[in-house]
Amino acid sequence: MKKFVLIATAFLALTAFTTLSGIWKNDPPHSQLAFTVTHLGVSDVSGTFNDFEVTVQSAKPDFSDAVFELTAKTASIDTRVQQRNDHLKSPDFFDVAQYPDITFKSTSIKPAGKNNFKLTGDLTIHGITQKVTMDLLYRGTIENPMSKKPTAGFQLTGTIKRSDFHVGDKFPAPMVSDEVRIKADGEFIQ
Repeated sequence: MKKFVLIATAFLALTAFTTLSGIWKNDPPHSQLAFTVTHLGVSDVSGTFNDFEVTVQSAKPDFSDAVFELTAKTASIDTRVQQRNDHLKSPDFFDVAQYPDITFKSTSIKPAGKNNFKLTGDLTIHGITQKVTMDLLYRGTIENPMSKKPTAGFQLTGTIKRSDFHVGDKFPAPMVSDEVRIKADGEFIQ
């Protein structure tokens, strides 16, 4: 009986450790959430959201069962021009006072080639939730030589329409493109 209790206790402890070890969080200095729009049809303007958190939960080492959750603070938008940043924070665009967060929670992940996935989930911007699908590249997992912790890398790319979220409705596509290209890169620490 003692042997059974010892084995059961070891199994429960191992299970608890395995469950906890399946949570990964982005490393802010090595992560970026960027977007690009076309201005007047002739030039690209890029920006970032500088305050965001992403959590990945996965029980599989290849992340084929991963669930991604993101929260980004809209007031952290940065396009390198303060006047433009202030305008993007206004009710004309993100209305950061009323809608302080952008959120995403994945609902499915499907293989799309070696280390490539189609990540689908619910994206909420400006109080509106839409289902979106993006391309996800898993760049591998290594032990960070500085922290000695497992570190995984991902790149997310895709396109959304700002009109789907009523962002900048007063500004037609010839002025600011309706299509917004998303590119997010991140290192995630277990």
